[in-house]
Amino acid sequence: MLNALEVFTTVVVGLMVGVEFSVAFVINRILDALPEDSGQLGRAHGGRMLGAVMPVWYIGSLALVAIWAVAGWHHHGTGLVVTAGVLLILSVIMSILLLVPINNRGKTWTPDNRPADWKEQMNRWDRFHYVRVAVIVAAFALLVAALT
Repeated sequence: MLNALEVFTTVVVGLMVGVEFSVAFVINRILDALPEDSGQLGRAHGGRMLGAVMPVWYIGSLALVAIWAVAGWHHHGTGLVVTAGVLLILSVIMSILLLVPINNRGKTWTPDNRPADWKEQMNRWDRFHYVRVAVIVAAFALLVAALT
């Protein structure tokens, strides 16, 4: 049963990492290259859509890692799992303090109501997101290492 939990947790976290990596290095680059207001409208829509899904995914991933750490407390690799959990906690804190406030503003913007500094705010979100992606990639790598 523990093996199934380990694999399931690793897959869930890995998929989350893939989505966030894609947002950082693919989707936002595509949106930024679109003409006129299309990119800003796409970012607003993405902020609404992913803003609804990702909190559940982050908290769910953290819960699964915590269950793995408790269930496998006396098994090989538990230190790696606990460290991955700490990194996921860091990613949630970063999200709440740094990314969500910008996202909450950006998801309501239209070409008619966006602030003059909207691009700077999106660039700030991108920079914070790059750091968050690095943190969750590290957490994922630790989970993979704990499987071996």
